[in-house]
Amino acid sequence: MDVVNLPEDISVGQDQLLAIYDYKTSTESLKQMVTLQKNTFSFLIQGHKEVFSNKTQTIINNNSFLLMKKGRCLMTEKITNPNQENYRSILFFFNNEVLTEFVHKNKIEYQKNNTLKSSVFSFNYDDFLTTFTQSLIAITKLNAKVQTTLLQSKFEELILYLISTHGTDFVASLLFEIQNENQHFIEVIEYNKLNKLSLQELSFLCNMSISTFKREFTKHFNSSPSKWFVAQRLEHAAHLLENTSIRPTDIFEEIGYESLSNFIQAFKSKFGVTPKQFQLN
Repeated sequence: MDVVNLPEDISVGQDQLLAIYDYKTSTESLKQMVTLQKNTFSFLIQGHKEVFSNKTQTIINNNSFLLMKKGRCLMTEKITNPNQENYRSILFFFNNEVLTEFVHKNKIEYQKNNTLKSSVFSFNYDDFLTTFTQSLIAITKLNAKVQTTLLQSKFEELILYLISTHGTDFVASLLFEIQNENQHFIEVIEYNKLNKLSLQELSFLCNMSISTFKREFTKHFNSSPSKWFVAQRLEHAAHLLENTSIRPTDIFEEIGYESLSNFIQAFKSKFGVTPKQFQLN
């Protein structure tokens, strides 16, 4: 069975922090393998849905909707009403970055040592959430630029309401995953700061697109990748020159320069002296 990748396979918002899609299908699925590339709200409108994830099974009909953490799951979708031609769900995708910024902006307090490992959360519709879902349907009919503007406020409205009615357990579970990802990201960068890896290779190791990698890098290190890696390698060169008898001609390739002259020029630009002058001081 082929794996469905969302939102990539529906060509919606791959490079956007927030995206929405009115999903309709007349084809039922049974334990379809799905990779969610973003966290996803699935506002079920017509049909029956089952999600298998983290050794749990979550089942809803159209009186409920789901919040699913990005990752892998098995998904069953059925048409339950013979008078309806399609299964239908409004999919609302969001990146971890959006949730992190929301928590910081609104100073949301949650149990940071929360041990919940849930990947799927189910919420029942009430009057507010029913009206909210209808507003999302209206947004799907607008152009992409307007959607982007409106979805930010709709996302905040939804999370604030769910926190007020259901507490912060779902936030803590999502952030637990984000914290692990952040740690992994930083470890990959620190470990490879002296290796001559391309942005494509580094982003692959971090399981990110290049655009996401650049954005995350700037957020964590307050610098572009190119400037940061140059600075780290020149600092390493200075450490070697200061603490060993190694010659500049022996290290320029080690720290990623193709020629000695380029290394000398970069070193002098950072430290104000040539490598040889630095070593003699």
